[in-house]
Amino acid sequence: MTTDSGSVEVRRGVPEGAEERVAELYWEAFGRKLGAALGPAPAGRRFIASHLHQDRALSALDEAGQVLGVAGYQLAGRGLVGGDAAAVRATYGQVRGLYRVFLLALLERTPARGELVMDGIAVDPAARGRGIGGLLLDGIEEVAAEQGCRRIRLDVIAENPRARALYERRGFRAVRVRRTPWLREVLGFGEVTTMHKAVATR
Repeated sequence: MTTDSGSVEVRRGVPEGAEERVAELYWEAFGRKLGAALGPAPAGRRFIASHLHQDRALSALDEAGQVLGVAGYQLAGRGLVGGDAAAVRATYGQVRGLYRVFLLALLERTPARGELVMDGIAVDPAARGRGIGGLLLDGIEEVAAEQGCRRIRLDVIAENPRARALYERRGFRAVRVRRTPWLREVLGFGEVTTMHKAVATR
């Protein structure tokens, strides 16, 4: 696939050996939201890299095989980033780990029947503006259609208007706004918009 600045290939999964790169991109995009639960940043990136479900991602690669972007999704109870409560406690300690498990539970989103939930799109800042986010969204739609899903759901925080604008351009529509000002001090955001897009049947 050709973008506005060179050739980009979108592949299913996380390429072997690219776990740390994907974790780096994911943290750059979502570290503000995940920091309280998985920070500091080096620890958070290590946790993500160690608990990736490689089959719950689409990766955008340049001609040299470098990962420029990643899109995660949830299906059948598994998302891009795994790691259960025991893994969190083992990494961060029994006492501090319990608090982090609670924070992660606040971010948990369970797909409804016939629904694919997007875990977010992360694109290398140096590669933004090249249409990579759109290519990844196209790939997400293909996965959803293949899995017989009737819609895609995602959540976007108010502090990320650029992402929301991309989703709106790609046909997503806001269906619900949840205002949780008490989370702003803890997780860095106080408003989340849920968006849906219907999946074309095949």
